Amino acid sequence: MISAFQNTFKIPELRSRVFLSLVLLVVVRVGASVTCPGVNAAVLQQWFSSQLNTATGGSVAALFNIFSGGALENCAVFSLGVMPYISASIMVQLLSAVIPSLGKLAKEDGGRQKVMQYTRYATIALCVFQGYLLAVSFEHPESNPILTGIMDTISRTGLSLVPNPGLAFRFITVATLTSGTMFLMWLGDQITDRGIGNGMSLIISVGIVARLPAALVQAWHTFVPANGGGGQVSPVVLVLMVAFLVLVIGAVICVTQAQRKISVQYAKRVVGQKVYGGQTQYMPLKVNYAGVMPIIFAQALLVFPSTIAASSMFKNSATAQRVAYALTDGPVHYCLYGGMIFFFSYFWVATQFQPQQIAGDLKKYGGYIPGVRPGRPTADFLDFTMTRLTFAGAVFLTVVAILPQMLSHQLKVPYITAQFFGGTSLLIVVGVVLDTMRQVETHLIQRHYDGFLRKGRVRGRFDRTAAIGGDSVSQRGMVWLYLAVAIVLLAGMTLFVAGRFR
Repeated sequence: MISAFQNTFKIPELRSRVFLSLVLLVVVRVGASVTCPGVNAAVLQQWFSSQLNTATGGSVAALFNIFSGGALENCAVFSLGVMPYISASIMVQLLSAVIPSLGKLAKEDGGRQKVMQYTRYATIALCVFQGYLLAVSFEHPESNPILTGIMDTISRTGLSLVPNPGLAFRFITVATLTSGTMFLMWLGDQITDRGIGNGMSLIISVGIVARLPAALVQAWHTFVPANGGGGQVSPVVLVLMVAFLVLVIGAVICVTQAQRKISVQYAKRVVGQKVYGGQTQYMPLKVNYAGVMPIIFAQALLVFPSTIAASSMFKNSATAQRVAYALTDGPVHYCLYGGMIFFFSYFWVATQFQPQQIAGDLKKYGGYIPGVRPGRPTADFLDFTMTRLTFAGAVFLTVVAILPQMLSHQLKVPYITAQFFGGTSLLIVVGVVLDTMRQVETHLIQRHYDGFLRKGRVRGRFDRTAAIGGDSVSQRGMVWLYLAVAIVLLAGMTLFVAGRFR
């Protein structure tokens, strides 16, 4: 793995892609710290700090803050994040499946660019709508059930969240938040096209990782006794959460890499004086074909109606407040969340995996699945197989996404801590890291370099390194090297936490 990181910087194109991605991600983090004009960010920061001590941790507000990378806590220009773009993408994809003309346009040459243009227009509309609701909520935080307890923070500090409310503030806030989201979209597209990895997913992952220090500090306050007294939560819970963390990371890696190989036999055909075909190949069908996209889609749609119901436009409606609380926590929240994950798992497979097209290509090039007739029976077989695999992947995503939330309420663990010890945030980060490493490894293999994992790969790649005469590190030496790196990381983290509370 260490040699793979070294080889990454030996390839000029890959090196420039990695550096470009890092620079743009730094710009994303800078934008998450630039406060919107006319908002006093100190009030929200103190309120979020007080909410970390509760089991819900601010519920939807904390979840929105995690996915925006702390931008909401700073009232930053990137407070809306990329969630409006994700919501608009879902809307356009659903309309493509319902409206035949839009679906036909997406399959034509140059049609995807037009569909992306429609998605951007829808994103602007959602940004204006959500930005206006957020501006009104900043002006009247007492009427927003999501910001419960913020008036106590305002009275304690003697500060106002918005010193000069009015139409001018709302217009400036809406324009700033809309521009911030559109700039984030542009940055994500640049990372996808010219950098490495999926731009939107990397932006969300970097925002989640940016909240990791706050989660570690909160875990310290929760499990470590203060002033010689007893901790808020039993240390046994910490051991269980660490074990759950290791289990979730291992399970995510296994399920993400798991695939069913469908054998495909190609008939022999003579072209000129050469004979093609006659060999058996494999078609890999991934168990978790959609990756982390169902989680991101479900979070985007779950946050959107709750923010509408909790806006000050419905401040006198008890029904709207009950809807906001139901979407935040409780059986309704868990059922909707799990149902959305299942729906978007199958929806993503239905839009991205085309069994009819695959069956037609196999028939065109003389390929067939043993025991299955070419044409329509092959498409039905692939569709049936992918449906069963998608069910297993959807069950896994649902369990890992919902179980930490339920445990955080049962064990009285803060929400932000539970998310990093095994939950939606951990799923997204691990999935995006695996996808990025896969893309980097593709670049390395194309240029005859070893990837991140040398064991279990094609034998020719491993033998090629030995034939060149390069020195290889023994397995025992690599174990000691990994142990030394782990000790250094633990020591650095310990010194950081100790300096924090000294």
